[in-house]
Amino acid sequence: MTLLLLVRHGHTPTAGKVLTGWERGVHLTDRGRGQAEELARRLDGVPIDAVYSSPLERCRETAAPLSRARGIATRVHRGLIETGYGDWTGRSIPQLRRTKLWRTLQHTPSAIRFPGGETLRDVQARALDAVETIAGAHADATVVVVTHADVVRLLLAHFAGVHLDLFERFIVEPASISAIAIHDGRAAIVKVNDTGELGSLVPRPRPRTTRRRASTPKVEG
Repeated sequence: MTLLLLVRHGHTPTAGKVLTGWERGVHLTDRGRGQAEELARRLDGVPIDAVYSSPLERCRETAAPLSRARGIATRVHRGLIETGYGDWTGRSIPQLRRTKLWRTLQHTPSAIRFPGGETLRDVQARALDAVETIAGAHADATVVVVTHADVVRLLLAHFAGVHLDLFERFIVEPASISAIAIHDGRAAIVKVNDTGELGSLVPRPRPRTTRRRASTPKVEG
């Protein structure tokens, strides 16, 4: 079984204000860096075999404390990158809320393509391909995958069998962990939006088995 720990990057100064998409140069805030450090502490005791990240700085910065703590290099995977918003990249969310396309996005997100960018089906398909490739490369391992909120939500929707139009029902907070167990091509959702203690992911020691001595039959005579 492969356990994928899907992590949303930490807090950024543009969160909830601007659609940054593939824009470079968006870094974690002090709060976000604290969340990244806390993520490494929360995973203490959980065996981590590999760490993957979206190529964008905010994800690589979130992965960095964990990679340092474990002595594991962060591997960048293009398939984990944020939604490509095209012409909407860099525009303010309050401004976009006044557009007709934004209203369509709220009700039937599967029906739209961001101007000059991706559809959410595109994002879901490439993200799924990425995590399936990662899982295939790390059989019977635990892998941390640091990516973006919508990428995590779209993956959860797929594994839960939820229509893409309902993907925003999954809440994914900064530095939260959503865990997916994959075995023999089947997946189970273990955690969603976990921001607390992760002791349940720490393997429990197997109880020692003691062999009972066979009793020697008593011979009378």
